[in-house]
Amino acid sequence: MTVRPGPDHLEAERLGPGRPEAQPDGSGVSPDPGPQVAILVYPGVNELELGLMLGLLSPLGVPGSVGTPGAAALTVARSRGSVLCAGGLVCTPQLIFAAAPPLAGILVPGGLGAQKAGRDPAVRAVLAQAQAGLIPIGVCGSGLLLVGEAGLVADRVVGCPAPLADTVWGYLPADLQPDRAVSDVQLGGAALYSGPGGLNAVTVILNLAAQVWGAPRVQQVAQQAGAAWPVGS
Repeated sequence: MTVRPGPDHLEAERLGPGRPEAQPDGSGVSPDPGPQVAILVYPGVNELELGLMLGLLSPLGVPGSVGTPGAAALTVARSRGSVLCAGGLVCTPQLIFAAAPPLAGILVPGGLGAQKAGRDPAVRAVLAQAQAGLIPIGVCGSGLLLVGEAGLVADRVVGCPAPLADTVWGYLPADLQPDRAVSDVQLGGAALYSGPGGLNAVTVILNLAAQVWGAPRVQQVAQQAGAAWPVGS
């Protein structure tokens, strides 16, 4: 499924430079990128969680594809304008929402601007289309506020940082488990992976990755990164 909000939700904006002519295999022909996951970027996003998502997913893609439109992990936003992150880092998203390729998953990092971003019609449209297309969504830390504002938390079982529990209850989840990574996989519905943020976001990221690439490949990446995954391993 290609996540493409309608024209009322975003500006008509084209991609920047395309793929380089020389491909990783030296053939000059674009290889099949395999599954791709979008990482949602918005003003005030937490750069630690953003970096963890990119760092953990990038090894799962085609060698040499990092930073290209064929990468396993792509940063997406409503525009390609530079975004000021929560800690002061300035980043430029790779793609606008309308230019996203068919996606195998979406990751939502937390951040100071999460709740406001969840009220953005363009962001809400992307998440609604992902949910309708049964595309799994992973959410870390205060990213729960973003998906809560977008209406994706109601009647779901979620995990979130304990200090946000009262606010997240306001989005009417079926159950809430503070400071725990939760996998809510429903028959006939889009899987929702959620849990704490910061360094503890690793479990949520890898849980979603396992659905997309399979547990054996993800376990190799976890071992290389020194992360204990699955939990208890």
